[in-house]
Amino acid sequence: MGILSGNSKDEPMHYGEIYAVWLCSIGARAAVSCYQAYINHAGDKDLKKVLDDLIDQAKLEIKECDGLLTENGIATGPMMPERPEVKLEDIPVGARFTDPEIAAAISAEVALGLVACSQAMGQSIREDIGALFAKYHATKAALGVRILKMNKEKGWLIPPPLQVKRPE
Repeated sequence: MGILSGNSKDEPMHYGEIYAVWLCSIGARAAVSCYQAYINHAGDKDLKKVLDDLIDQAKLEIKECDGLLTENGIATGPMMPERPEVKLEDIPVGARFTDPEIAAAISAEVALGLVACSQAMGQSIREDIGALFAKYHATKAALGVRILKMNKEKGWLIPPPLQVKRPE
């Protein structure tokens, strides 16, 4: 048996896996902070529910990635302080993010998360790490579909140029 056979949790992580897991943890920390700020700016209840779910997912990613890093003797990043709750009315109109702006931002962030998860899955040689990112990918894909449906229902979606008349 070689060094990379047997239980994948007993295998060493390679530098790409370490960086992907560490980056996921740091990115999730930033996402929690950002999404908490977005909740303060959001007025729409459906948007706030999606933001709550994004925060829950990010906190799960932090917990699982930090656990994996710690098990392998790798330092985790610092946690950002929790943002205080703010009433929407207390934020000046010119300084406020609008609901469509927030929805567009989270759409882009979820799409980038899908790409990052795909890259981490592709470079992983430890099955458990590949599976972890596959799980995150599936969750982000489901959240992305929810956000897309919400954007369409609320009239917030700005589509790219559409091909209305097709060549014959």
